[in-house]
Amino acid sequence: MSNDHTYVQEFFTSRAADWDARFPDDGPAYAAAVGALGLHEGDRVLDAGCGTGRALPPLRAAVGPSGVVLAADLTPAMLEAAVRAGRDRDGRLLLADVAALPLRTESLDAVFAAGLIAHLPAPARNLRELARVVRPGGLLALFHPIGRAALAARQGRQITADDLRAEPNLRPLLAGSGWRMTSYVDEGARFLALAVRDG
Repeated sequence: MSNDHTYVQEFFTSRAADWDARFPDDGPAYAAAVGALGLHEGDRVLDAGCGTGRALPPLRAAVGPSGVVLAADLTPAMLEAAVRAGRDRDGRLLLADVAALPLRTESLDAVFAAGLIAHLPAPARNLRELARVVRPGGLLALFHPIGRAALAARQGRQITADDLRAEPNLRPLLAGSGWRMTSYVDEGARFLALAVRDG
């Protein structure tokens, strides 16, 4: 986990230009995760830590033309890559910190967050901020296009007991942050935890 926004920005700035080329086959996993979120026509959704905006096309398809798709990221280079890919047509891009969102309380129906939790400086507080902007009964998807073991292997490390994405750690973290976990999948092909905003 990172405790420094500068480190996060530097990490992603140096990788933004070729990020999509490094992971060209993730599209179907993003579409499936968005589908699992169960969005409806006209919903308002935030892609938190959107990176290059790979979730934006399926999010737009899920909420339709009457819905609202917002996408927030801390790194300008990632948002620039999203624009180059044309994904700004599917949602409004915001240069914003998910720890202090420029959004009204309870203004959204859902938050989609791909690969975000490992980069949150204060996970409990940051998840509470995501809960703040979602209406009671609204939804959260914490997603990664590969499971924890596959991700650890890719990064040349072992899974540790303190991994926030492990179900015994994530469930109470969410519960203490205004969310109730409703589904948890961690397998080779994906990681997806779904939660409902307590009301």
